[in-house]
Amino acid sequence: MRVLILGGTGEARRLAAELVGNPRLSVVSSLAGRVRAPVPPPGEVRVGGFGGVAGLLDYLRAERITAVIDATHPFAATMSASAAAATAQLGIPLLVLRRPGWSPSDGDDWHWVPTLTAAASALPGLGRRVFLTTGRGGLAAFAGLDEHWFLVRSVDPPEPPTPKRMCPLLARGPFTLDGERALLREHRIDVLVTKDSGGEMTAAKLRAAAELGIPVLIQSRPPLPAGLPVRTTVAGATRWLAATLNP
Repeated sequence: MRVLILGGTGEARRLAAELVGNPRLSVVSSLAGRVRAPVPPPGEVRVGGFGGVAGLLDYLRAERITAVIDATHPFAATMSASAAAATAQLGIPLLVLRRPGWSPSDGDDWHWVPTLTAAASALPGLGRRVFLTTGRGGLAAFAGLDEHWFLVRSVDPPEPPTPKRMCPLLARGPFTLDGERALLREHRIDVLVTKDSGGEMTAAKLRAAAELGIPVLIQSRPPLPAGLPVRTTVAGATRWLAATLNP
């Protein structure tokens, strides 16, 4: 039985580690290839896009895929939509593995926005020294805010167009509360912009912002394709797979 994991996340790597030792399964993890030096999951790995729904259909047929687990980043909406469309056409079971999103606590000053463009529009009323942790893509939304200064953290160098007044910071999580607190103070940050990625690897910045009274602009997750089963843990995904392949 051949299982395709659409991955790149920590959950995808842990899921691959759980499954590759099963002699009844052949597991392949697919990475988008957007990160230059990704942490590879165990087992067979392919890198690069499929070429939309048509390309994914060809791959699923050629590789005789039995089940697909979408463990991509919560904001990889295009890949999730393609996976839903292709597996539906072929009648292949599909599960979405998504870590829970973040929730504010008492005292948090969070402002939810649907897009990065909306975040850029809201910035002038919240602060001028911005800690931007939305990844290297999408910075065009902030490129016209010349009166703002940006500390931009990403794994790989930012892609232009970028803000005029910008300091890039290349780093990969997990990040600590002490480290995030020191970073916010060192750069005199007065507003944080991020996405609702969820998980503990990058959550410390939110706690540090709350301690220092810094407002947070947070982009909401895009909706998942309707009607798909969803699990929030690797254990839940493995149980779904066992039940699906052994009804």
